[in-house]
Amino acid sequence: MVAGATFDAAAAGPSGELVLGRISDDPKVHYEQLKPLLDYVVPRMHDVGIREGRILMAPDAQRMASYLRRGRVDWVTETAGTAMLLQQRSGARPLLLTERNGVREYSTVVFVRRDGPVQRLDQLQGHSIALQSTLSTSSYLVPVLTLLQNGLRPEILLGPKDEPAPDAVGYVFARSELNIAAYVHKRLVTAGAFSNLDWNDERHLPPSFKHDFRIIYTTEPIPRAVEMVRGDLPPAVQRRLHEVLLQAASDPQAAPALHKFFGTSGFYPVDPASQRELDALREGLQRVRMQVE
Repeated sequence: MVAGATFDAAAAGPSGELVLGRISDDPKVHYEQLKPLLDYVVPRMHDVGIREGRILMAPDAQRMASYLRRGRVDWVTETAGTAMLLQQRSGARPLLLTERNGVREYSTVVFVRRDGPVQRLDQLQGHSIALQSTLSTSSYLVPVLTLLQNGLRPEILLGPKDEPAPDAVGYVFARSELNIAAYVHKRLVTAGAFSNLDWNDERHLPPSFKHDFRIIYTTEPIPRAVEMVRGDLPPAVQRRLHEVLLQAASDPQAAPALHKFFGTSGFYPVDPASQRELDALREGLQRVRMQVE
């Protein structure tokens, strides 16, 4: 049994309930994506006392961190950057890494117009770059951290017509990958940044735009997504959830639910290499918070 999605709850879920959380600006759509996998998981956790499932939405990372700290959410799926933010703010822990549409890792690409003056990342000083939003790992956290690591100073702009300081790289939020591409193509900004998956997706980067662009920088890969659990989730529940999700990819009954669950093609353990990537991302997140925001 899975109860309906909510944005808040009067108290923590009762014993025997598994609560799956999601940061969402569209609860109805996300509920339909989350519910089938929760329906699959709950009956397979009866042996550790789980009898019901519920979905709890949060409008932002701050609220979700609060839910995790207070035990209102047990399990949340997120991009790597937001997952590390939730770990910092709530003590949540990585349970498994998530493979989506056959992809376990992705990178950020920084691109410019072919006929523009910038050919290298260090030449972005005094220019502007379009990013998606502060919630994006590949189109905010990673590119801003990359600028810092390369001795550049990011500063937020009021909009695409705002001019950055001569010794800074101005960044502006475009809200979507397609808008990022359009900003660069129309020369509203010098550069754009999003994932290599978006670079190869015609819905986000039309071929007519892509022909006029060139990539000037590609970052090291990071995990595609992470399943997080609250820090004080009972060990038996955590172990069983780990087992059920890990085995789901080989269970034909789970296939439709996994497909709905943001195109998930499987889960895999956090190995030492992936843990180092997550640790570096968490440290980078702290640096961005301190030096940029």
